[in-house]
Amino acid sequence: MKTCVILPAAGSSSRFGTREKKQFTELEGRAVWLRTVELFCNREDVCQIMLVIHPDDRELVLRRYSANLAFLGVQVVEGGEERCDSVQNALHQVSPEATHVAIHDAVRPCVEKKHIDAVFQAAMKHEAAILATPMVHTLKRANGEGFIETTLPRKGLWLAQTPQVFRKDLLLKAYGNRPEKLVPTDDSELVEAYGHPVRLVECDLTNLKITTGNDLLLAASILQSRPKPAERRFHPFHEDEDH
Repeated sequence: MKTCVILPAAGSSSRFGTREKKQFTELEGRAVWLRTVELFCNREDVCQIMLVIHPDDRELVLRRYSANLAFLGVQVVEGGEERCDSVQNALHQVSPEATHVAIHDAVRPCVEKKHIDAVFQAAMKHEAAILATPMVHTLKRANGEGFIETTLPRKGLWLAQTPQVFRKDLLLKAYGNRPEKLVPTDDSELVEAYGHPVRLVECDLTNLKITTGNDLLLAASILQSRPKPAERRFHPFHEDEDH
C-alpha cells in the first residue's frame, strides 16, 4: 500500500472568529496544518502529501511556511469553489506510485496513529473506508421557526470523520462519474453514489475538527493530555520547484 494524503485547507474559516484562518493558527506552538501533516510524514505507507489551499493564501503559505514545506516534502495545490473541487484539483496530481488516496481535514490535528492504522488497513481490505463515531446524542429535526418537528432514531447513525481512504482508481472513477447536482460534503458520499460500499472504522470524538475558537482550546487540551511523541525525522518525498 502506497498512499497519497490530501489535506484540504482551502476553507474560509468563517465560523472561527478571528482574522487568522484556523488552519494557520498556532496550536501548542505550531500551525494547525503542520500538526496535522506531521501525523503522516513518517509513515512508510505514505508516498505523497498535498496541502490544498485557497488561491488567495498562496503568498502567505509560501512566505511563512516554505521551509516547512520543503523539509516535509509537501506539495501545495490550489483549491476550488467547493471542498470536492479542491480534492479533485489534487487528484489530478496524485503520484503514479500511489495505490490509495487518503483525504484528511487539515484542521483535524488530534487523530491518533492507531486510528490512522485501522482505517488504512480497512481500506486495503475493503477498498473504501472512513473513520466515524457512533451517534450517542438525541437528534431533533427542527421546523423553519426553530421548534422541534420530530425526534430522529439514532440507531445506525454515525458521525463521519477523516481520514477517508480509498483505492486510487475507485476514487478517480467516483469523481469522474460525479452526479451533476451532487455537492458532497465528504468524499465517501461520492463513492457511495458511485455504488461502492464504504467501511466504517470506529474512532472516538477526540479526532475533532477545529471549527471554532473553543475547538482550538479543546484540541490543545487533548494534545497536552497525551504522552509526548518521540523525536521525529522527516524525509521529503520529492523536490517541488515552488519550494
